[in-house]
Amino acid sequence: MDALSVLLQNVHLFETKYYRLNGTGNWSFSIDRQDSILFYVVLSGSFCIDVGDEIRQAKAGDTIMLSSSAHHRSYALNHNGNEAKSLDDRLANCINNTLELDSGGDANVSMILIECQYDKEMVRPLLSVLPSILPEVNSDSNSRFEVVDVEIKLLTLESQRERMGKTAVINHWASIMMIESLRTYIESLPEATDNWLGAMKDPFLTKALAVMHDAPEHSWTIHGLAEVAGMSRSSFAQRFKDVVGMPPLTYLTDYRLRLAARYLRLQQNSISRIGELVGYASDSTFSQAFKRVHGISPKAYRQRYLRKLVTSD
Repeated sequence: MDALSVLLQNVHLFETKYYRLNGTGNWSFSIDRQDSILFYVVLSGSFCIDVGDEIRQAKAGDTIMLSSSAHHRSYALNHNGNEAKSLDDRLANCINNTLELDSGGDANVSMILIECQYDKEMVRPLLSVLPSILPEVNSDSNSRFEVVDVEIKLLTLESQRERMGKTAVINHWASIMMIESLRTYIESLPEATDNWLGAMKDPFLTKALAVMHDAPEHSWTIHGLAEVAGMSRSSFAQRFKDVVGMPPLTYLTDYRLRLAARYLRLQQNSISRIGELVGYASDSTFSQAFKRVHGISPKAYRQRYLRKLVTSD
């Protein structure tokens, strides 16, 4: 399995919401979201997205992923610069998942907006190195356009009927679009980059990353990882640090403990078993390592998460 596939095995999107937005005239809106990943799928027309200092024009056939979407603005190409009104309340109360962005004039865009929640611990390192707006997946590439086209048809079909598994299908759809956006972005990275995702393109480092994510419970050493990568120990250690930004075993420990936190939240295994799953030989060693990173013991972490669930209900 390739490194990106392994990396994304424990990256899950959930509670996906979707909306059909149709714009006419000189429309504009703002959306303020915390801890969400958003996608725009442009069915027809074109418009602009403004996140901070970054502006992107989206056209028919494009899919754009907003990896940092706390606040952004979308508007028609002919927008006159007036203050954009918040769309948050309208999205919460819209009927049949459809909104008309009508300010008078001719129709100029039709799009699907998708909002996803995600596991913050598992996705945090990934989002930290992504731009606010990922490069669009566009119709200039036939294969990518086919992916988008098929998924749009699937989403449209699912939105028209209430069937068993509807939520699961839409969550998977969003995950596919995230993967497509990520690999397009990674493929566009220059050979010389300080972005650790560049390791996914490195013919040596990608092998080491894949096995660390695929078998975190294994007692990996620098020597063992260097053998997997097909490099000398010293060359591998230096190359990994230069590209990823940290030593190999530091990266492995960080991943193990983020994975442990996910397992604790899932409530499916005992704390002792979770320690084994992420490569710790004893409960005490696991507890000490977890507390160094998260500030509390695995037991306290699980209890705190359970209390949050009860409170939110």
